[in-house]
Amino acid sequence: MESAKPTKGAGGRKGGERKKAVSRSVKAGLQFPVGRIARFLKAGRYAQRTGTGAPIYLAAVLEYLAAEVLELAGNAARDNKKNRINPRHLLLAVRNDEELGKLLKGVTIANGGVLPNINPVLLPKKSNPEKSSAPKSPKKA
Repeated sequence: MESAKPTKGAGGRKGGERKKAVSRSVKAGLQFPVGRIARFLKAGRYAQRTGTGAPIYLAAVLEYLAAEVLELAGNAARDNKKNRINPRHLLLAVRNDEELGKLLKGVTIANGGVLPNINPVLLPKKSNPEKSSAPKSPKKA
């Protein structure tokens, strides 16, 4: 005869329905993959040991930076009456923002171009209407 004792599941649980797995990204309320970042931290050998909070913190920082850049680039695209973000919009977003510009100072964005800038010395001189009526050089008598 079979024993009436229920079989135990994984982790000492009694048999039955398994709980649905909840990822660390969902627990942390993030869109970026915490598990993948943890795997990269371990595989990259940045340190012998990695804390459990490190990949969560790194995922949150990366997600914030990505959201910030995408928001500014989207605004730049809208200013240029475009629906899609292209490298030019990324460059304009990064270079016009003080903090992002400092973070990405030495970075070259391919097909981004340069910021529009004309040195004020090269611009034509503005003529004042009062001075234009007066002669520039004294007349000889």
